[in-house]
Amino acid sequence: MSYRLPTRRKVKKAQGGLNLVPILDAIFILIFFLLMSAQFVKIFEIGSDVPIVSNTPPPKTKKKPLNLTLKIRKSGLLLTTGLNQRVYTNIKKTKEGEYDLLRLHDVLISLKKKYKHEETIVFEPQVDLTYEEIVKIMDAVRLLKKTDDSIFTKDKDGIDIQLKTLFHKIMFGNLMS
Repeated sequence: MSYRLPTRRKVKKAQGGLNLVPILDAIFILIFFLLMSAQFVKIFEIGSDVPIVSNTPPPKTKKKPLNLTLKIRKSGLLLTTGLNQRVYTNIKKTKEGEYDLLRLHDVLISLKKKYKHEETIVFEPQVDLTYEEIVKIMDAVRLLKKTDDSIFTKDKDGIDIQLKTLFHKIMFGNLMS
């Protein structure tokens, strides 16, 4: 007879709950990789002032305000000055049907040379514009390029300062029309 190993009693173990640790580890690693590979949206803001509404008359000054207004129409851009909205220039669209922003920029540079301390322009869009069109027009109005002629003004101490912007305070006139 051959020798037989003794049998042991098998004790039944009570079954515990599911082991969720490996699953949670995998989920956290997945979340980490998703966050690291995500491209977050950068939001840029272009400042624009709100027109002031007041019952009191403006203070009397000797200088007439430039009151520069850019009317954006279907046919092109109309630049007016003064309180009576005198037409300064009419800039038609290009042959491709886009606004002639280079000509607008050149006209605004010549105006800035005459009115160095003026910073405000009022936009009056009279047509529906896309966001991209508004931003392009705002950039043409606000920014001086490095290739543009330098414009200098004197500060309160009489020191020449080079201007870095054209008309950077932009207000929107008739957004509800």
